Amino acid sequence: MSVTVDGDKSGLVPDRVRRILRGPRAESVPALVGTACTFIGLIDIAAGVFPRFRHSRMHAVVEVLPGALGPFAAALSLSAGVLLLLLAHGLKRHKRRAWRAAVVLLPAGAVAQFAYRNSIIGAVLSLALLALLLRHRREFAALPDPRSRWTALANFVLMSAGSIGLGLVIVSAHPSKVIGSPSLTDRLEHVLFGLLGFEGPVGYGGGVDWTVGYSLGALGLLTAVTTIYLALRPESPAARLSEDDEARLRELLAKHGSRDSLGHFALRRDKGVVFSPSGKAAVCYRVVSGVMLASGDPIGDVEAWPGAIERFMDEAKAHSWTPAVMGCSETGGEVWTRETGLDALELGDEAVVDVADFSLTGRAMRNVRQMVKRIERGGYETRVRRVRDLSEGELNRIRQAADDWRGTDTERGFSMALGRIGDPSDGDSVIATAHKSDDESPYGDLKAVLHFVPWGTDGMSLDLMRRDRSADPGMNELLIVAALQAAPRLGVARVSLNFAMFRSALARGEKLGAGPVLRTWRGLLVFLSRWFQIESLYKFNAKFRPRWEPRFVVFRKTRDLPRIGFAAMQAEGFVTLAPPRPFRRRAARSARPCAHIRPAAAVEREAQAA
Repeated sequence: MSVTVDGDKSGLVPDRVRRILRGPRAESVPALVGTACTFIGLIDIAAGVFPRFRHSRMHAVVEVLPGALGPFAAALSLSAGVLLLLLAHGLKRHKRRAWRAAVVLLPAGAVAQFAYRNSIIGAVLSLALLALLLRHRREFAALPDPRSRWTALANFVLMSAGSIGLGLVIVSAHPSKVIGSPSLTDRLEHVLFGLLGFEGPVGYGGGVDWTVGYSLGALGLLTAVTTIYLALRPESPAARLSEDDEARLRELLAKHGSRDSLGHFALRRDKGVVFSPSGKAAVCYRVVSGVMLASGDPIGDVEAWPGAIERFMDEAKAHSWTPAVMGCSETGGEVWTRETGLDALELGDEAVVDVADFSLTGRAMRNVRQMVKRIERGGYETRVRRVRDLSEGELNRIRQAADDWRGTDTERGFSMALGRIGDPSDGDSVIATAHKSDDESPYGDLKAVLHFVPWGTDGMSLDLMRRDRSADPGMNELLIVAALQAAPRLGVARVSLNFAMFRSALARGEKLGAGPVLRTWRGLLVFLSRWFQIESLYKFNAKFRPRWEPRFVVFRKTRDLPRIGFAAMQAEGFVTLAPPRPFRRRAARSARPCAHIRPAAAVEREAQAA
């Protein structure tokens, strides 16, 4: 029986299933080509650098002919080898531009191998790889990644460092031909002069100075040419959410936003989006280090999810990005794995409090109750309001305070953070604030801020938590309780709090009878909590007696997990590879906290105090 869903005109065997079945074989050719490219690149570099490696009868002749074929061929072999090493990763990722460059470089390397070393084997290897590239040219059709001119600066730094290191090897690879005993400083000076095309202080006999000079000059020219190319090529920025896309997403959220507490975070404006063919569903994403990261569940009608997911996978395939999903629900994980053949792994749990069941009474809530009462006796008061009910002046004061109170200089957030406060289009968002008179504070009586985004029509999801470091401990508990108590007045029946990574492992590992493996895993998580607040955040959430909703990471292969994890840490702001901006004022940075580290160091201190 044929089944048709949105975006899938499939019969008994859907097209995406055929692609999955063909996947391992299709990926094996680029992986093999990339590895072979690395190997041949190393051979070309060795042929241009080490005398013993390139020794042949022809080399003995051409070495003593200044300016003739030998030194030029050595420089060509060296340059081709370096470029092939740089292209190997692109070939593994099916990149079309890498394929074009390799097709040009491999014949040049083969000519250099034969002319300088008289090496038939080296030339045959290069030509064999060229034939393999031409034979499977259709496998290399991936579009280029988003790029900026910062890539040129990174290329200049890395290529310069690599050229200096390789240049020192070239200068020192002819000990029998060196005149005198030059020091390391002399060799380094010779390398720097050689990269600029000038003669250095180190002298050689037997015509070797021509080979060294050509090789160093080739490295310097290679650094300059690649840097200039990267600086002058047009930028291709990462996808951004357009006004039209945002409007379409808001329409989908108005109809289906109650299903996923992370739905409103899809409106971050530094995300791209793909829609299903019918427009009834969408997947939002960001590309980080070649990983196409989606967050939460697809937006929209569940029946239209397969069409949006297929578009997502097609986009990942077109660019040869690694697809991944961070923080999807169990239902979302089932659809993703069924439609794509990807795998899923439980990442942690989301804390959700049902307002009707919340109460400060009882022994289980004694610590929270005592802390809240103590803070209230200290003169603090709370206010919980919709964003649309606040004046622009008060919103500006809250924004400035939230920026100044951020625990780190790094802007954090992706999967569970909106990245803005008080936007006119987010009028349904809720802001909870704590106040106490303070004449010395630049923000008046404002002492702490919590920001919630809508979760459908009857829920809200915690976005950020910020507090004045001079305020009393317990501000976060005070405002969460105030928000839960004000929820019925706001028409809110459920509140999503923080996301606790590996919550189940921590909970089971501390129970009586836990096995040695589980205890060891829990011990490792407790150790890592010194830097990532894993345990402290779980304990902070557990204070409010929530129900735990599991969240999953979806991935293609197990070996992709380290890469996905690193990309996720970049997206969340834990790892920053962007060039520094020393002249940027800290107060001007936008607040983008990561959901699972929202309380930051303050939560850990307050959890210990409680």
